[in-house]
Amino acid sequence: MKEHRVSTSGPTTDADLVQLLTPAGELVEHPDYTPRIAHLDAAALRGMYRDMVLVRAFDDEATSLQRQGELGLWAQSLGQEAAQVGSGRALATQDYVFPSYREHGVAHTRGVDLAQILTLFRGVDQGGWDSEEHRFALYTLVIGSHTLHATGYAMGVQRDGLVGTGDPDRDTAVVTYFGDGATSQGDVSEALVFAAVNNAPLVLFCQNNQWAISEPTTRQTRVPLARRGEGFGVPGVRVDGNDVLASYAVTAEALERARSGGGPTLIEAFTYRMGAHTTSDDPTRYRSAEDDEYWRRRDPIDRLRRYLESAGELDDEFRAELDADVAALGQRIRTTVRAMEPPAPASMFDHVYGSPHATLDAERAWFADYEASFVDAPPQGAVAPAPAGAAAGEVAL
Repeated sequence: MKEHRVSTSGPTTDADLVQLLTPAGELVEHPDYTPRIAHLDAAALRGMYRDMVLVRAFDDEATSLQRQGELGLWAQSLGQEAAQVGSGRALATQDYVFPSYREHGVAHTRGVDLAQILTLFRGVDQGGWDSEEHRFALYTLVIGSHTLHATGYAMGVQRDGLVGTGDPDRDTAVVTYFGDGATSQGDVSEALVFAAVNNAPLVLFCQNNQWAISEPTTRQTRVPLARRGEGFGVPGVRVDGNDVLASYAVTAEALERARSGGGPTLIEAFTYRMGAHTTSDDPTRYRSAEDDEYWRRRDPIDRLRRYLESAGELDDEFRAELDADVAALGQRIRTTVRAMEPPAPASMFDHVYGSPHATLDAERAWFADYEASFVDAPPQGAVAPAPAGAAAGEVAL
């Protein structure tokens, strides 16, 4: 078995990972997980391929828009499409997702309009989609914090009697996504503690893309991340994160376990960040060109394409339709983003509290008076007087 070229997570071989589709696009048998994909026909596999292609096209478009000054920042998912689309397609309608900030493929599988994701990165709002409608929470920029939110939500689902009923349309699981860097945050350890002792219906999905910005995984752990769960009493599994079929199968099993009352699972999807951490990062300063090229040859989209081509399932009509969809998506993303206007300054007072709040109402009224005091735009550097009654040094937010 050929060893991976990995300078970041220590030596590993394909035998260490659940894999159903090799980099050459060949199906391999796995006694536990092959049955999980038996129902996926050619149309379903083409759908996964289409998802990955569209998500990458969106990702490339967003990167270009940031370079043109249309977005403040962008976090690519380049190379991680299989882990996201595979796991996302395993979710049931009633399941709930808590993402970090790179789960564009999962968002797509949950029906979120990809253009809405960009409102956050353009700075016009904090996430423009309806999280309840899609059962997909807003992106979280505070590393690891959302794993605790997911754990609490899963405990609530459990206490609401939505676990282990035997009704497939009712039983609910929760999944939270985070990167290898987040496992060094205390929040993730706390989430594992609470999930384990409460037997919460939670899947903790770690996308180990081998780099926490410029910090390799070897500087964060001495064992595979999937084994982190053992000390908390949470079973773990390592999956080839560049294999969309294996990612689907492993996640489907973990979700079924959670919904039936079997408790939490930690999944480590071993993949590779083929792009930069964000558009403010230069990965050439800490990664070798040889490692990049090695992993590009293991591209998750190419892997499924090779399989579909060998099976005669990618005809010219499908390719032409997909090319047209990619072009249409790019045009819509560009047009939508450039039309996004900055929010009204007073909107900062919206969605702060769920019920009327006297202090906030007073601050809103003061701000309205302050804005009205300027006939023209306020001069640069102008500082407004503090609201009446504010203590020295107090900042009204």
